[in-house]
Amino acid sequence: MNNKKNVAMSPNKTKNLNYKILSSASKDHGENVQASLKSIGSVKEKKVLQSLKNSNQKIKPDEIEKEPQIVVSELVQTESALPNAKKFNQTSLNYSEQLTQNTKQKICEKEQRLLSGDRMIRDGHSLTYIGIFIFTLVLYFRPYEWIPGLSGFDTIAAIAAIATLLIYLPAQITKEGSLSVFTTEVKCILIMVGFSILSIPIAKDPGLAWKMFYENFSKVALIFIITVNVLQTKRQLKGLMWLAIAVSFWLSYQAVLLYREGVFDTEGYRVKVDFGGMFGNSNDMALFLAIITPISIALGLTSKYKLSKLLYFVAAGLIIAGNFVAQSRGAFLGLIAMAAVFVWKLGKKQRFKSILISSIVAALVTTLAPGNYWLRILSIFVPSLDQFGSSDQRTELLIQSIWVTLRNPLGIGIGNFRIVGIRNLETHNAFTQISSEIGWLALVAYVILMVSPLRKLAVIERQMAERQDYSWTYYLSIGVQASIVTYMVSSFFGSVAYNWYVYYLIAYAVCLRRIYQIGMVESESLTENGRDLINNLKPQKA
Repeated sequence: MNNKKNVAMSPNKTKNLNYKILSSASKDHGENVQASLKSIGSVKEKKVLQSLKNSNQKIKPDEIEKEPQIVVSELVQTESALPNAKKFNQTSLNYSEQLTQNTKQKICEKEQRLLSGDRMIRDGHSLTYIGIFIFTLVLYFRPYEWIPGLSGFDTIAAIAAIATLLIYLPAQITKEGSLSVFTTEVKCILIMVGFSILSIPIAKDPGLAWKMFYENFSKVALIFIITVNVLQTKRQLKGLMWLAIAVSFWLSYQAVLLYREGVFDTEGYRVKVDFGGMFGNSNDMALFLAIITPISIALGLTSKYKLSKLLYFVAAGLIIAGNFVAQSRGAFLGLIAMAAVFVWKLGKKQRFKSILISSIVAALVTTLAPGNYWLRILSIFVPSLDQFGSSDQRTELLIQSIWVTLRNPLGIGIGNFRIVGIRNLETHNAFTQISSEIGWLALVAYVILMVSPLRKLAVIERQMAERQDYSWTYYLSIGVQASIVTYMVSSFFGSVAYNWYVYYLIAYAVCLRRIYQIGMVESESLTENGRDLINNLKPQKA
């Protein structure tokens, strides 16, 4: 008896039903073996597989009767040919070629272990996502500051966070049986939270340490963990990215407008947008604009429609302009790092062309930059050019924070550096902010928190490039890598380790990894189902 099945498959996914044997043989074996394997049974097999494209189309009995004997015999021939092909290939390679082949295989195995190390589950958190979206909307736009009717409702963000937590907990426990997935990033944030709590009783000022932890970092860590678990789809990820781009566009528009009007509220020549919250400081606002720029560019590269592509690129251009009029040296260096990542990642096949285009863009930016912008940038290397002395001051703070770090392995208490700092100032460096206030091990966790998603996104990018799959996930993986690198460079000049900036980026990275892994599992499942279908077409012995 022959089995008949009705299988729903798309034309694109039908391609995945080609034998893995043929695919691996063509990649790992010599050209002669590859040609011989490809010639086996390809025409007859395709006739059967093409009949599965339409979800409502069943395999006709007469087609089953015509083809199974040929297909099965050719499959057996192909499978039996594989060991001989592998043996032939091994003997035909010289030592250096075998070493290269073995190295590539070890790299592939290492990358696979890296991506499969975290338990990534895709399940429903739609209602919790709405809570995260509303919280992020309030966090960014602060509607109670510019809508008169909400002027006294400044606790709306806290209410949204509590409501989100109350929705998340029962849903997560019911569906997952645990409070969270424990990815590398979640483990790192928990380590940082643990050392923050440990630093409170030994702090220079325990009251100040508790205030910093309770009012700031605990909320950041909680929302981060919830977001990592909740962000599961492309639509959800794009929703949060759109919010970040929208607020960046608005801030940049306001900054450029103030610059044109000659309103300089910071140091007499720098623009400050009176927006409050995480954007109240010009340097912090510029840092946020810098880390959102690569995401806007990446979304523009992935867009299929000319209008949306134009909007993304225009937004990116305005955001860069807003960054320039803020005149932040740290953000400028971050933008340089962003450009380097894009040139290196996207210009692999055309290095010279990529460098040439980026040089032209840099020259154009140099021409359009504010008059005293480059004087401020040069003060990074020549402190005497800084008329306000902030460059020398930050150098002193950096040196002092390093000494405090070396003398206090467990830190001096979260938020307590200003007690020992010059003129009651913070470290102005996110890395030494962590090391001096909550200890050495917390700094290690903080670095891993950023390096781990960078490594895993780089693996995804390489694997997709090898398959020539330049889709949405490919470009966003590069964009988020550029954002994280931009943050790492810019945060070297700001006390922002306990603020929201990098933690949203890390959540984006985890979501991209989840989308990629689930897509790969579904693809492999489809391939296995196709092989099972062909096996079911084999004639059964009486």
